[in-house]
Amino acid sequence: MILTQTRAGEAPPASPAELHAPTPPRRTAFAEGVDRLRHAATTEPGRLRIIGALLAALVLGFGAVTIWQTTDRASAADDVLTSSQPLSSDAADIYRSLADANTAASSGFLAGGQETAESRARYEKGIRTAAGKLVTAAANADPDSPSTPTITKLNRLLPEYKGLVERARTYNRQGFPVGGAYLRYANEKMQQEMLPAAEELYTKENQRLQSDYGRATPYPWLAIALGTAALAALAWAQRRNYLRTNRVLNHGLVAATATTTAVLLWLLAGHTLARSGLNDSHDHGVRSLTVLNDARIASLKARGNENLTLVARGAETRQVGDETVDAYDYDFERNMDTLAKGLTHARRLADDSTGEKPVTAAVGNMTEWHKRHDAARKQDDNGNYQQALNMVIGAKGTTGECFDNVDANLATALKHEQHEFKSAATDGRDALTGLPVGAAVLAVIGALGAVLGIGRRLSEYR
Repeated sequence: MILTQTRAGEAPPASPAELHAPTPPRRTAFAEGVDRLRHAATTEPGRLRIIGALLAALVLGFGAVTIWQTTDRASAADDVLTSSQPLSSDAADIYRSLADANTAASSGFLAGGQETAESRARYEKGIRTAAGKLVTAAANADPDSPSTPTITKLNRLLPEYKGLVERARTYNRQGFPVGGAYLRYANEKMQQEMLPAAEELYTKENQRLQSDYGRATPYPWLAIALGTAALAALAWAQRRNYLRTNRVLNHGLVAATATTTAVLLWLLAGHTLARSGLNDSHDHGVRSLTVLNDARIASLKARGNENLTLVARGAETRQVGDETVDAYDYDFERNMDTLAKGLTHARRLADDSTGEKPVTAAVGNMTEWHKRHDAARKQDDNGNYQQALNMVIGAKGTTGECFDNVDANLATALKHEQHEFKSAATDGRDALTGLPVGAAVLAVIGALGAVLGIGRRLSEYR
């Protein structure tokens, strides 16, 4: 047996077992932090520090979530007012302008070689308006927007349609019957390709508008829940302070409670007002605008089909049950039914006499239009084509006068409802003005108040 001597003051050498023993794993920072918190919680100063940190975190968290949710809703409300609704209106204008141009083209064709300057100007205005609105829509649409392919398609079809109309006019002035075939072909391109594409664009922009409303109107429940939790925690901390010190008020905690309460009340009141304004802009603005746009489009379609009935002179027929009918006159009746339903709906939605009056006038114009149309059809069916033509596009007492009156009254109603929408949507958007910045400032003040209030209690232990 070998004995190893050590000098005084020296530690004995490690044994073989100690040399090969595994090194214990290092503790993680999280575990050490938990231990420190547990140790701190055993003393009153430690508990106060934890309470102060939690109160400050709750108040700041409430402020941060309030900023996030109100900023998102304010941005959506601004999009409703300045982006999606105007683009939806532009899409409706594109549809309406194309339909109006098509109607004017058929009216000019009926006039033969003596096409009126008014008819020509109306056609050019419709084409020019549609082209301008398409440029605006293309400029405002994102490259990956679902509306972009539709806008591109309409920009391609518009010159093709114009070319067909010009050929129809040229042959019509020379007295060649092929002019009618070209006009019918142009009408088919409009009815089967261009107007469905314009309607698709209108539908997509309306979906975008509804999406923005869906982002702008929901209550910010997460922010409300955090605000309520922060107030409850502050109330508990003040009660705890009172039970331990018999002091009714802690100035720092009172300040934190006051600022948190202010933010929560501002959030509730501001969002309630914003929601009310936006809902009002939808119920009494967007809904009415949609119905009126649909009615105006139906009247334009009806006028176009009425003209084409005389252009085709029975060349286009359709089988309805056991009966063969004129295709364009059949579509005219369907368009008039759509117009009648739209005007009835628009009159129900009108919430004041200013909005109701032009719609009521349009109903009277539509009724007279239908009477004159039926009289013109009887003349045409009896072989009096020229008399029927005069009753449709003549100088006085024509169906064209009734159509123009319907269109003018619907334009007046649309202008009024557009004003109603803008007023209500502006109120809704402005109700959230300043809330994100105010919430940030008050949250910081509240968090400082909570920290200072707890700090005052801590100073009593020093």
